[in-house]
Amino acid sequence: MERKTVRRRVLPGIAMLTAIAAAVTGLSGCTDGNGGGTNDPKNGGSTAAPAQPGKYRSLPQPCKAADGKPLRAMLPAADSLTTEARERLYEGIADASYDGDRHVGCRWNSQVPEGTLLLSVNFERVVSYDRATTSDDEKAHEVYVNRLTAAQLPFPGPVTTPGGTPGGTPGANPGTTPGANPGANPAPNPPATAPPAAPSTAPSAPPASGPAAPSASGSGAPSGSPSGSPSPSAPPELGSRVLEGLGDEAYLDDKLSAAGATAARARTVRIVFRTSNVIVTVEYSVQPTGPGSVPPSTETQDKARVLAEALVERFSD
Repeated sequence: MERKTVRRRVLPGIAMLTAIAAAVTGLSGCTDGNGGGTNDPKNGGSTAAPAQPGKYRSLPQPCKAADGKPLRAMLPAADSLTTEARERLYEGIADASYDGDRHVGCRWNSQVPEGTLLLSVNFERVVSYDRATTSDDEKAHEVYVNRLTAAQLPFPGPVTTPGGTPGGTPGANPGTTPGANPGANPAPNPPATAPPAAPSTAPSAPPASGPAAPSASGSGAPSGSPSGSPSPSAPPELGSRVLEGLGDEAYLDDKLSAAGATAARARTVRIVFRTSNVIVTVEYSVQPTGPGSVPPSTETQDKARVLAEALVERFSD
């Protein structure tokens, strides 16, 4: 009987110790070493918050976003077009799209006596499918960098602001093409120094024979003609470069078709800029009809840049 009573008294004590140990184990599992919540997601602890979505959830209609004065400056209508034909010209043709909130575009085509003018505008809204690690803006930046790399711009290239004057840019950023203009300037200089050499030989020529003077003057005539004929200087080439002040980041790609014997050279200017999670592409192509014609770099880039700036304001509204 005494042994039974002893067992009854001991068993409650063992049960109490077991309960206390279980409670301590549970508390240690709910707290980390610093007393804060556990970081183990299996135990329902705190996890990193997903990245915020991009600023834009939809896209505007590109055919209506690129209207107004810049569009008419880039695509002058022929005088022979009727009023209805002009309206259809500036309405543009929308690209086929299977998701109007992700990718849309519009195209224009203008035929003028001077040549063919082509314009296209594309909007792409970038969405990150791994919001736990990458936001929409970060994903859009990756897409932009890939396109910038594929464009193969000359690095380190000149960086200009879209609002900068075209005349100051070529002088401030002499690339490979502006170097051709300084090379053309020394050509007229030698003929300028050549005429003094002709008079120096003229006095010595008369004592020898009379016909010597006409020969000296005849040699001076050809030397003077090259100095006046090949003097016209070509307009400066701005080239491809990174732009500042246009959206979050932007670049300009200027391509000139291969030179031919009599064919005109087409120029295509592409401006790509990113604003938040949207990437905008403006492509403007000028294809002249005159043989040997070359569209000016400054004028073509300026028209494309003015339209790109108008689109930036459109997305800021």
